[in-house]
Amino acid sequence: MKKFLFVVLVVTTAAFAQQQPTLKIGYVNSETIIKELPEAKDSQAKLEGILKGWQEEIEKRGAALQTKYEEYQKQSNMLNESSKQAKQKELVEDEQKLNQYRQEKQQELAVQREKIMKPIQEKVFKAIEKVAKEQKLSFVLDRATEVPVLYADPQFDYTFKVLDMLKRGSK
Repeated sequence: MKKFLFVVLVVTTAAFAQQQPTLKIGYVNSETIIKELPEAKDSQAKLEGILKGWQEEIEKRGAALQTKYEEYQKQSNMLNESSKQAKQKELVEDEQKLNQYRQEKQQELAVQREKIMKPIQEKVFKAIEKVAKEQKLSFVLDRATEVPVLYADPQFDYTFKVLDMLKRGSK
């Protein structure tokens, strides 16, 4: 009786599997793709240039604030209480301005990154879609995202096919 049930189960499973469409899953590493694209490299260099200028300005302002603080410390013994409070208030305001400038530049960098990278990401997504259709994939996962892929057989990695397509200039 157990053998009969096992055979029925195997036959039923095989028949069900034949009726279902084939499910084919592939994956890519979008970080690798984007790192390899010349326009992405150019964009990253542009963003780093912008960031470098801002960092230099932040460091310059920070050094000026540090110098002002050191001068205050040297003079504090000679200042009356109201002068001390005025200098302390000025130092606190300067530090707040520096922090505000830093936050504004971080927000501006995020906006610039989005603006610069969006067309590149769209190009990559179109190439991934085209490769997926050519390879008859049902799903393409991205190993670079925070969604974990617990196992991925390397034969289904289409990262380099997408890169090849992009480098050949196919749209």
